[in-house]
Amino acid sequence: MKNYISFDRNEWANLTPHNEKVEITKEELAKVKSLGDVIDLADVHEIYTSLISYLHLMFESKRHVQNSAMDFLHKKVPASPFIIGISGSVAVGKSTTARLLQLLLSRTYPELKIHLMTTDGFLYSNAELKRKNIFSRKGFPESYNMQMLSDFLADVLSGKEDIVYPLYSQALSDIVPGEYGHVKRPDILIMEGINTLQLPQSGQIVTSDFFDFSIYIDADEDMIESWYMQRFRKLLDLNKNNPDNFYYEMANGPRTAALGLAEETWQMVNLVNLREYIAPTKKRADLILHKTHDHLIDRIDLRQF
Repeated sequence: MKNYISFDRNEWANLTPHNEKVEITKEELAKVKSLGDVIDLADVHEIYTSLISYLHLMFESKRHVQNSAMDFLHKKVPASPFIIGISGSVAVGKSTTARLLQLLLSRTYPELKIHLMTTDGFLYSNAELKRKNIFSRKGFPESYNMQMLSDFLADVLSGKEDIVYPLYSQALSDIVPGEYGHVKRPDILIMEGINTLQLPQSGQIVTSDFFDFSIYIDADEDMIESWYMQRFRKLLDLNKNNPDNFYYEMANGPRTAALGLAEETWQMVNLVNLREYIAPTKKRADLILHKTHDHLIDRIDLRQF
């Protein structure tokens, strides 16, 4: 890609010496892996070790600039967090990457406070989406309260002690009423979501302008669709006896009808969203992780600086 430096898997893995590889267990890796995602310890050693080393380099660079500026200005203000945005299609593995980065950064740099969150909490509630008559557009740009997200990021960068944000439940497929997450001045904030790199529809602030580093997880459409359908089948299997779960009724109805609905959702919602609003933001990312069969990362593209 133009303006990017491309690495194959071996080239990228060799950027970090073997004696600096961070060690985690298979059990720890299993805990961060999303349903349907595929990742193993080889990915940790060959992809993510070099990535967290590079992220820490960028973090230290920002801190150096901040400290130098404060010394020059004879001012002492709290250092703003280093914000990492992670974007890509549904079912492409954003959550796994985000949780793994949090684990590896915390393990490698224990002196740093790492906070992870998703932008799903800035979706309008299902009730509000229905009131606005855009429930069928859930996940599209207009289904997010982008002003709230921008205000939240501004508060993070201002150094506020405790900032609350809404929580989203995948089990309910909705905002959880009365429950909030808290951001308490982390050193590194990781935000993952399909909308992290999207441009505003009107004159709003571009949320990605708040990010210090952005990652886009890429794969061919057909592969993402197969991962989406595989995950859907597993969700049906897991929730046949869970009446509180969003998938319970579908899991206990005709399987062909449920799969047909999932395929229609992919074609009419997720694929359209990917083509029109998500994939076009790839060129705005600082780093692109390209996946092939079985979620294998085969290429890394790093924006030239």
